[in-house]
Amino acid sequence: MRDRHETNSSPAARRGTKRRLAMAGMALVLALAGCRSTALSVAELGLSDMTVEASHEYPIHGIDVAKYQGDIDWNAARQGGVAFAFLKATEGGDRLDDRFHENWREARAAGVPRGAYHFWYHCRPGIEQARWFIDNVPREKGALPPVIDVEWTPFSPTCTKRPPREDLIREVMAMSDALERQYGQRPILYVPIDVHRERLVAAFPRHEFWVRAVADHPDNVYEDRKFRFWQYTATGSVPGIRGEVDRNAFAGSRADWAKWLQARMRR
Repeated sequence: MRDRHETNSSPAARRGTKRRLAMAGMALVLALAGCRSTALSVAELGLSDMTVEASHEYPIHGIDVAKYQGDIDWNAARQGGVAFAFLKATEGGDRLDDRFHENWREARAAGVPRGAYHFWYHCRPGIEQARWFIDNVPREKGALPPVIDVEWTPFSPTCTKRPPREDLIREVMAMSDALERQYGQRPILYVPIDVHRERLVAAFPRHEFWVRAVADHPDNVYEDRKFRFWQYTATGSVPGIRGEVDRNAFAGSRADWAKWLQARMRR
């Protein structure tokens, strides 16, 4: 069915149509500019690129949690020095962490900057995993960038696959691109030593990395890799959480953290 305005073909009407189209185009450009990814480089942010020999020498520390931590007193955690938290949200294309929405709400209410992470499943396309994450994680002002957690899964009852380097990079990038379009921030990649060494050395140069090294400094076990977060223990303790919890350091000074947080938290 034709639009009823198609029959109005006077010069004045055509000029009005052109003006409206021009204004609509400008609005689209401004909207796209407003949604530009905040994945700035260290140079653009002016961070110090601080390096230290031990995790405790970094001043900013946080946690990552899943349903296994049970009830969390987020106010106690914040008062005990938790400066940020990454919360497990999804896994593969059909699993949602039982505590995600509760932790998402309560961490924000307590004033703890938090982001959501997705546990990668090697037997499902990246775009499908992206859709599942997007279906379950709100696009919300004040959230940290999403995280894609890429690990080998030798004990999985359904998928122990270890894809070739090019396949893994392609599929993780597909998910990353979809999440960046949705949330306006380039995802952080969490990658343990073995996956990095076997598949991802020199890959994803434009992404920030969150690395795991509990027995040594990341620089000694990750080849040619800058990192933004360092998971330095799985047996940490913080007020407000019963039992052990992963502890993480932000790789920078307090001033670096303030700059990074301002740039990374969605407007």
